[in-house]
Amino acid sequence: MSMGTRQAIEAELAAFVQRHIHRPVGVDQDIFAQGGVTSLFAMQLVVHLEDQYGLRVNGPDLNLDNFRTARSMAALVDRLGTPG
Repeated sequence: MSMGTRQAIEAELAAFVQRHIHRPVGVDQDIFAQGGVTSLFAMQLVVHLEDQYGLRVNGPDLNLDNFRTARSMAALVDRLGTPG
């Protein structure tokens, strides 16, 4: 994935989180450490990644560390691959 694509995905994911938690979110900000994020929202993140980027997130990829920041989610998208 190109750097520009990765940055665009990070920005999209940060905006998605921000819309749901109603606070500014940086791409490296741990959304779970700041509180206010529920397990239900964690599942919404999984569904969003699957729908938005055409992925299947399962097994070991359902690790919370993959969803802590917009940057870690973008890395997951990169690792799982985006539809060509």
